[in-house]
Amino acid sequence: MGSSLRTVREEVASILERDPAAKSRLEVVLCYSGLHAVVFYRLNHWLWNRGFRLLARWLSQVARLLTGIEIHPAAEIGRRLFIDHGMGVVIGETAIVGDDVTIYQGATLGGTGKEKLKRHPTLGNGVVVGAGAKILGNIMVGNDCRIGAGSVVLRDVPEGSTVVGVPGHIVLQRGKRVILTDPKQISDPLSDALAAVATHVKDLRERVHKLEGNETPEQRTPEELQAVIEIDYQI
Repeated sequence: MGSSLRTVREEVASILERDPAAKSRLEVVLCYSGLHAVVFYRLNHWLWNRGFRLLARWLSQVARLLTGIEIHPAAEIGRRLFIDHGMGVVIGETAIVGDDVTIYQGATLGGTGKEKLKRHPTLGNGVVVGAGAKILGNIMVGNDCRIGAGSVVLRDVPEGSTVVGVPGHIVLQRGKRVILTDPKQISDPLSDALAAVATHVKDLRERVHKLEGNETPEQRTPEELQAVIEIDYQI
């Protein structure tokens, strides 16, 4: 019991440090649904590990009804998890969450199939998951990563990276911007369609120049192409 109270006090103190909107410990205890969901999870996880699995699952659904946050009691969650404005957050059965992680509303740590083994992501320490982000499958997100709002992450993310986009791609790593020199590094249907259109336009230009009796236009340099496709990301 004493250990549980220490854990709750530690999590309340962590919320006060990380959320400028929090004015007092009493406010955090009474008004923060993310804290309520984590406290429910700690109880449900204890029950799950001692074989009371149906009760743990039922109580997790009660917690979801009360807080809007669904955490499977089998998930493994470290210390000082802060779920901020947590409505719609889902943490799956085999997810693993490290210490000092922050998760914003609508984020999902989900699976991509019906596998019975590890099928949910692992988050390292100090990870920040933006609102509406989806981290899917048995992948690893390294320590101190930031996942941008609305991103869909399907691959492992190395430590200290910032990920944005659908699908997610790294734009910052250890404070340094990652320059995309190859448009194929963003492998999504829209990029593929744009690449196909660009190729078709290039072929049409060459045919028009041949019909007009002109020489085939020179290829653009890689620098010119990069200037056309470069995207200015704002995190």
